[in-house]
Amino acid sequence: MTPIPTLTTDRLILRAPEARDFPPFAAFYAGPRSHFVGGPLTRELAWRMLAMEIGQWQLNGFGRWIVARRDSDEPVGLVGPYMPDGWPEGELGWDLFDGHEGQGYATEAALAARAFAYGPLGWTTAISLVKPANTGSMAVCRRLGARHEGEFTHERHGTMQVWRHPGPSELAA
Repeated sequence: MTPIPTLTTDRLILRAPEARDFPPFAAFYAGPRSHFVGGPLTRELAWRMLAMEIGQWQLNGFGRWIVARRDSDEPVGLVGPYMPDGWPEGELGWDLFDGHEGQGYATEAALAARAFAYGPLGWTTAISLVKPANTGSMAVCRRLGARHEGEFTHERHGTMQVWRHPGPSELAA
């Protein structure tokens, strides 16, 4: 099994998903905000989604972490490099659980995840796929320095905007 590394930021821990994270994960996927990322889902389908997130680590050697507050270990979302079959290329993805948006968690965690993708994973580029109505994620893309590059149509998710992140050399300049 691929060991899942733990990353830390000033306020957050990016750690392996665990069974104890399922209640907030399932609550997010049951709610209306999840429509940007394939929801709403039943509890059973949310379980499968969590298993898929963990499976990304085993299949690809990378995946998304549970993002938790350092002061309480309360899960606030899911962030990390992502590339399931059918994706155009490696994505930096984030989902914030209900009640945790608007606090800078997505940006803070995504910066750490992008550094991991560009460092240990050796990625030279990354995209984020964003539904056209998801203005919150578009704002995170802008804060991360990503630029809207075009559209991608997925067989299940429909049309999504492609946001290109600055590469490692661009960030170093």
